[in-house]
Amino acid sequence: MTEAVAAARRSRITPEREAELYEAVLELLREVGYDALTMDAVAARTRSSKATLYRQWGGKAELVVKALRHNKRGHLGDIDTGSLRGDLHALVAMEDDCTMAQNSALMRGIAMAMHHNEDLRETFRAQILEAEIVNGRQMLQRAVDRGEVRPDCPAIDFMVHMMVGGFATRTLLEDQPPTQDFLTSYIDAVVLPALGA
Repeated sequence: MTEAVAAARRSRITPEREAELYEAVLELLREVGYDALTMDAVAARTRSSKATLYRQWGGKAELVVKALRHNKRGHLGDIDTGSLRGDLHALVAMEDDCTMAQNSALMRGIAMAMHHNEDLRETFRAQILEAEIVNGRQMLQRAVDRGEVRPDCPAIDFMVHMMVGGFATRTLLEDQPPTQDFLTSYIDAVVLPALGA
């Protein structure tokens, strides 16, 4: 089958229908987790055929990661406020506290599933993580170019780790979801001082 024929078959799903499918996948993920989620369950929930799902997405890992990517309210690459502090605060402001709590729980489940699902781990890395790392580096490079961060600052290599750590560990340490207030304070007290900004 040529790429054009395959693309034509995949394009039968409208953007509205695709959004509905992604929302159903996320609902199922929240209900049963990645390991228990099946293409049969997605097909039943969305009144789709399994053949359509496999033709469009190839498998569960691809479908789940595309649903997660579609669910993102904004992208790091879209942010450029003119200062690193402004950029990081804008990143936090992309989601309200309720959405952040839901997505935090969802991502904890996905992170656990990635430990023993190589296809999920590789798909997540290729479609979400690598782009966010590149965008984060560009954000930092702009801060270096503006003179906000020294180019030899050792914390530059750990900015993504710091941001993910602040987001992920609040629930672990305090049994509280991350919030805009918490993350904004964390950025001001930990991330920016570590970067010398």
